[in-house]
Amino acid sequence: MTAAPLRPQDPDQLMAAVERVAALLTESGIPRMAARVFAYVLAEDSDRYTAADFADALQISPAAVSGAVRFLTAARLLFRERVPGQRAEVYRVYDDDVWSTIMAARLPVLRQWQEAMRDAAGMVGVDSRGGRRLLESEDFFGFMHAETAATLQRWQEQRRRTDGA
Repeated sequence: MTAAPLRPQDPDQLMAAVERVAALLTESGIPRMAARVFAYVLAEDSDRYTAADFADALQISPAAVSGAVRFLTAARLLFRERVPGQRAEVYRVYDDDVWSTIMAARLPVLRQWQEAMRDAAGMVGVDSRGGRRLLESEDFFGFMHAETAATLQRWQEQRRRTDGA
């Protein structure tokens, strides 16, 4: 994959891109403000953002930013960091491989879901209809964990092939 030369971003085009991606994310179930913040992080050139950066760029209130970053960090779409010597927290995605990093962060969540389903099945009894649904859910999350891990590995192999070309 050959990277195009970097050029300064046109602010109007940037915001049009942010709104286009945010609309897709909102249609997929992400709350609107969280979708706008995440789309901004994906499209804008900086690598770290403060809550004030989001509020200024997206023209939203600090309260809207707070709710958005709370949702995004809980969903592991955005990562919170502290920079030594600064009071404000900063937020970022990992540039090297944004989606792979996000999906890898979800692996422990899939394992937690699997364990919770197994525990819940034991609580209600595996010989009941609900217990069987919970056991099937446990199997599903175990399958998704294994498949996601395998897919991430194949993705890394694909990146090595295309980056080397």
